[in-house]
Amino acid sequence: MKVYLDNATTTKMDKRVLDEMMPFFLENYGNASSSYELGKIANQAIEVAREKLANSINADPKEIYFTSGGTESNITAIRGLAYSYRRRGNHIITSTIEAPDVLETCRQLEKEGFEVTYIDVDENGIINLEKLEDAITDKTILITIMYANCEIGVIQPVNEIGQIARENGIFFHTDAVYAVGNVKIDVRAKKIDSLSISAHKFYGPKGIGALYVRKGLKFKKLLVGEGQEKNKRAGTENVPAIVGMGKAIELAYKEYIKCEPEIIKLRDYFVKEIQKRIENVKVNGDMGERLAGNVNISFYDVTSEDLIMELDKKGISASSGSISFEPSHILLAMQIPYELAKGTLRLSIGKDNTKEEIDYTLDCLEEIVEHLRKISDENKPACKFADKCGGNCTGCHT
Repeated sequence: MKVYLDNATTTKMDKRVLDEMMPFFLENYGNASSSYELGKIANQAIEVAREKLANSINADPKEIYFTSGGTESNITAIRGLAYSYRRRGNHIITSTIEAPDVLETCRQLEKEGFEVTYIDVDENGIINLEKLEDAITDKTILITIMYANCEIGVIQPVNEIGQIARENGIFFHTDAVYAVGNVKIDVRAKKIDSLSISAHKFYGPKGIGALYVRKGLKFKKLLVGEGQEKNKRAGTENVPAIVGMGKAIELAYKEYIKCEPEIIKLRDYFVKEIQKRIENVKVNGDMGERLAGNVNISFYDVTSEDLIMELDKKGISASSGSISFEPSHILLAMQIPYELAKGTLRLSIGKDNTKEEIDYTLDCLEEIVEHLRKISDENKPACKFADKCGGNCTGCHT
């Protein structure tokens, strides 16, 4: 059996999305900046997609800019707003559990004269709002906090963050790459000034994303050249991908309400069964404020690398949530011990997964963890204090 449980990393493109894209590869292939008929058709298709994106988050189409994906959107928003409003201040607030592109951008800005405060999270992965408010100074110009975490799936208190930012005259950017298409978002109601989107997280094509920036805000462009995207992002528009993104977001919000309860049911069933079948496991992150399909769980005495490799042999695609097999900075920020964090598995259930697949995965995991722990026990060095603990060594004396 082949089971795909890595939908947080990327999703399988919906066949209906591909069907929508195909004419713009083979028939309506004109450059959207051209004035002839094929160009006008392409341009019109872009604007239709822009409107679909805007409608999905309650924005104005003029506030949507197409990019190459979530990373470009995040960098453009953070750097663009920081430099546009530097005269007002040079202080940025973010959290310790942001995605690497956000953290690296903030670290780079620190080298360029900006000050950045990194807010801690609690043991459930939720930001401390009191610390956020305490971090604000008269130089604070930007708060950038992820909407839903990329690894543990925890949804941050976005309403409260937006309110705090607005009351203090601070811009609020959110990396919503893992939220859009999975959570209903209203940028007006939540007082979000800027938001990042990536199509391949909601069954659209890779290599295309979008950036929402509230009307009236200035932001410096990242890519210079000709005047595409309202003179904010140079480069020939990727019309097929933009069309596909528009179709994908349309389908996501038409169908999400229907499939979300079943995804939550499968997720909760998986968590309950894992805890029942396998000893010494820890589910990471708040289970209430969480993306529907996210399961992040740590296993004692095994490693992520071994778990993923053994699952792959069984035809199951899973992830640790981190690109490397080193313990995630997100889990360490939640005060999860290093030894436990290095045995973490992220399983992300999508709309096409079935209970049969979940049961198969549970059976395989139970077998794999037992096997890996047995190997681990056999390879443990003998403890010189074994006579004091009856040979039941837990490493307490080493």
